[in-house]
Amino acid sequence: MNGDPSLLLPDWPAPPGVHALCTTREGGVSAGSFASLNLGGHVGDDPLAVQANRDRLRGRLGDARPVFLEQVHGTECVALDGASADGTRADACSTTARGLACTIMVADCLPVLFADAHGRRVAAAHAGWRGLAAGVLERTVASFEGEGGAPGLLAWLGPCIGPDAFEVGDEVRAVFVDAESQDARFFRPAGNEGKWLADLAGLARRRLQGAGLASIHGNDSSEPWCTVHNPLRFFSHRRDRVSGRLAACIWLT
Repeated sequence: MNGDPSLLLPDWPAPPGVHALCTTREGGVSAGSFASLNLGGHVGDDPLAVQANRDRLRGRLGDARPVFLEQVHGTECVALDGASADGTRADACSTTARGLACTIMVADCLPVLFADAHGRRVAAAHAGWRGLAAGVLERTVASFEGEGGAPGLLAWLGPCIGPDAFEVGDEVRAVFVDAESQDARFFRPAGNEGKWLADLAGLARRRLQGAGLASIHGNDSSEPWCTVHNPLRFFSHRRDRVSGRLAACIWLT
């Protein structure tokens, strides 16, 4: 993690021309539960404050334009080009266009950024447990088929709800374990009958490895990455119920 409290800058061996960042909750103008760099326009914040915060984000992206999706916990991965507008319904996006930032908003779910080793395509995915189980990361990896596919990809996992905070029921554990028995190691009893603590970032790393990626960076499931347990740094819907949104962005120059 870097020294600027308003940004996380991925520490990964991205090729020249690939740029990425993840915002924190610091450095904006929103107030109350949305203080202060809320980038979500659908959570009840003052629209003028959200616009001002998005303008600040654009300033940090240089000449790149962020494209904000309508995320629905699905698996659709859309290709972005110069005509792409905000509000496209999808949970992942990729592009070969220069100056467009693939952008994912989160407040406990896991943002995952991708680049190929030659810097020809970048992508971003929104991985809550539903999208993760349904294959959103695999769909995003598939968008790199023209760039050689998974063996040459790099992935960075951003902040998300941590393994000491993400309590789920038997039905969520079953979705993963019934499909892949080794995923059982990412769940431990929560102390209440039928409840488990799930390691969302661990599940994502396992799925990326299963898809053929060897270069995976960022969130290692440790406490500093947990959105719930770092209230001064991250928004968290699970913790606060009314919450702003962080953004993870990746773009080519």
